[in-house]
Amino acid sequence: MADKKAQLIIEGAAPVELPILTGTVGPEVIDVRTLTASGRFTFDPGFMSTASCESKITYIDGDKGILLHRGYPIEQLAEKSDYLETCYLLLNGELPNAEQKAQFVSTVKNHTMVHEQLKTFFNGFRRDAHPMAIMCGVVGALSAFYHDSLDIKNPQHREISAIRLIAKMPTLAAMVYKYSMGQPMMYPRNDLSYAENFLHMMFNTPCEIKPISPVLARAMDRIFILHADHEQNASTSTVRLAGSSGANPFACIAAGIAALWGPAHGGANEAVLSMLDEIGDVSNIDKYIAKAKDKDDPFKLMGFGHRVYKNFDPRATVMKQTCDEVLAELGIKNDPQLELAMRLDEIARNDPYFKERNLYPNVDFYSGIILKAIGIPTSMFTVIFALARTVGWISHWKEMLSSPYKIGRPRQLYTGETQRDVKDLETR
Repeated sequence: MADKKAQLIIEGAAPVELPILTGTVGPEVIDVRTLTASGRFTFDPGFMSTASCESKITYIDGDKGILLHRGYPIEQLAEKSDYLETCYLLLNGELPNAEQKAQFVSTVKNHTMVHEQLKTFFNGFRRDAHPMAIMCGVVGALSAFYHDSLDIKNPQHREISAIRLIAKMPTLAAMVYKYSMGQPMMYPRNDLSYAENFLHMMFNTPCEIKPISPVLARAMDRIFILHADHEQNASTSTVRLAGSSGANPFACIAAGIAALWGPAHGGANEAVLSMLDEIGDVSNIDKYIAKAKDKDDPFKLMGFGHRVYKNFDPRATVMKQTCDEVLAELGIKNDPQLELAMRLDEIARNDPYFKERNLYPNVDFYSGIILKAIGIPTSMFTVIFALARTVGWISHWKEMLSSPYKIGRPRQLYTGETQRDVKDLETR
């Protein structure tokens, strides 16, 4: 809503009036769309000060450590809800009642299987291929199997595509893991919850079906909830940008997976384990803490602080509690890497250097520890992030398509050569 205006004073030119928009919460936003009429546009690398869209899905206040999904605090959703309820909320704007939840869960479960021919697609990948490389391929390939739901202008097609993606991502993620392990792929079980089913497909085999620990299933469910959406991050913006071209939903989510693969985005919890490997032993902590404090040393503590959250990461508090529950359930007491992680956690929470700079352990720090404790290899961490974030991606994709939108087309500040003539080859 525009209720007042800003005025841009440009030397030697007439002032430019720009509307100021206000959302339901958050800072005021200057609408610069009319600026092009003056022959100018803005320059904002990394989109640090630019809103690329209007959204009603997720709100973040990094200074206050607030993360809301459709108005609900993430801490309350993690405590009182489950992942599929959170999916329903992100997709539809409200939490489901009992009847709506039962119907939604049933619909998701009816779509957990993937086409049998998709199995043969895996054989084209090397066994040692990175799981994210395979995920990019197989998710994009889904569009070859579901021609019946690719009309992005049809609301029903958008809905069924959303359900299919949410339902099939755990199946595909587990298939990627089983392929890398050389084990038979496990079919989903619709008598299990979403998180239980994922752990079943990951760790059970046809010759041995073990019961799923409720503690580990709850931990997995919380990881899914805490990674479900995070506003206009790099991968979500990528999905929206791809979607603005009219690309099918499976291609858009594959684009999001590719963006998430970057170590600065989805690879952060994987980087935490790599850092712990580099430190090696508790006896080396003091040396590496000193390196982290030295501004001339390139070493950085991974999993501490956050680009958005300048106070604390609200997801990390829930993840820390979940981490303690998982380690207690598994009785892990002598794992050197986990011991090292817990010691770093203690130091960061008490050392004035880290406290003054808000370098607190974030969600990636704890989720990496939990996933390792459960037995999930480091290379699968970002795949699980993609699994959880799919609902956020598809919610933003649906929101964009349900309103008037334009194809994304950023401008640039050109600093190359001015026009020049091509000389004949002999005279160059």
